[in-house]
Amino acid sequence: MLISLLLFLPVLFALIVLFLPLRMVRPVALVLGVFEFILSCGLLTAFDKTTPALQFVEKVAWVPRLGINYFVGIDGLSLWLVILTTFLTPIVILASMESVQKRVAGFHAALFLLQTAMMGSFVAMDAVLFYTFFELSLVPMYFMIGIWGGERRIYATVKFFIYTMAGSLLMLLAIIYLMYASKELPSGQMSADVSPQGASQTV
Repeated sequence: MLISLLLFLPVLFALIVLFLPLRMVRPVALVLGVFEFILSCGLLTAFDKTTPALQFVEKVAWVPRLGINYFVGIDGLSLWLVILTTFLTPIVILASMESVQKRVAGFHAALFLLQTAMMGSFVAMDAVLFYTFFELSLVPMYFMIGIWGGERRIYATVKFFIYTMAGSLLMLLAIIYLMYASKELPSGQMSADVSPQGASQTV
């Protein structure tokens, strides 16, 4: 449950900072960000470096008929990406203290939602779940660019929307194709599994 806790705590943090008095938003957000980083370090201490297998695996059926699951896990690469994400969040909060002066609560809420989406993309072992987290990351990024960006933020936001929409559509089509192609595997069932164990079935 540690991965799910790490994934969804920032969503709770986002709700908390939205309802705080303005003077409390930054210090509370910083404390919450540091707490998330410390919690993520628990992955490092409990991680078994002697095996290449996925660790901290959580798998729950999401859409069983289509072979879609809430399937998360960590390997040697995603471990450091998750820790890097939680490490950078407090740094971003500190760095934004001078540059972000309007809608401060909204900025920190968007930052925490982005943290959830990024970590979810790193640990997802189901293609549809990965797609969901990836698309979720675009929402706070869109608002962060459009509201707290530079002088040409509107131009940048439009470009960001066009390119990400086109890329997301192609990625969705590729995922659907691979899910249908997975029916040719020995199991004969549709699957969105992209874990190393699932990939080994194609050999």
